[in-house]
Amino acid sequence: QVQLVESGGGSVQAGGSLRLSCAASGTIVSFRINAMGWYRQAPGKQRDLVAVITRFGATSYADSVKGRSSISGDNAKNTVYLQMNSLKPEDTGIYYCNLQYNGRGYWGQGTQVTVSS
Repeated sequence: QVQLVESGGGSVQAGGSLRLSCAASGTIVSFRINAMGWYRQAPGKQRDLVAVITRFGATSYADSVKGRSSISGDNAKNTVYLQMNSLKPEDTGIYYCNLQYNGRGYWGQGTQVTVSS
């Protein structure tokens, strides 16, 4: 059983920063983790990719967050982090952690990020 536990969401003013964390637990074999990432779902919209990091450290970002966000991982802890800076109101949404593991995808429960102007 694989579980993802997210933390770090909250409410901030525009221009502020937040750091999201997602830890994978359960029967995890680290070398079978293909990638971990973060998706955002704004109210009334679909869930979109924000950033992803592969087991080998390659990263990819949505254009909307490039230059303002940084994704990193700790392989020993099976944890991924998303540092978000210069936050904008349009960054508001529920942020979901995603794990690609052993050919399957897993989702966290989501953490709310609210950015006020």
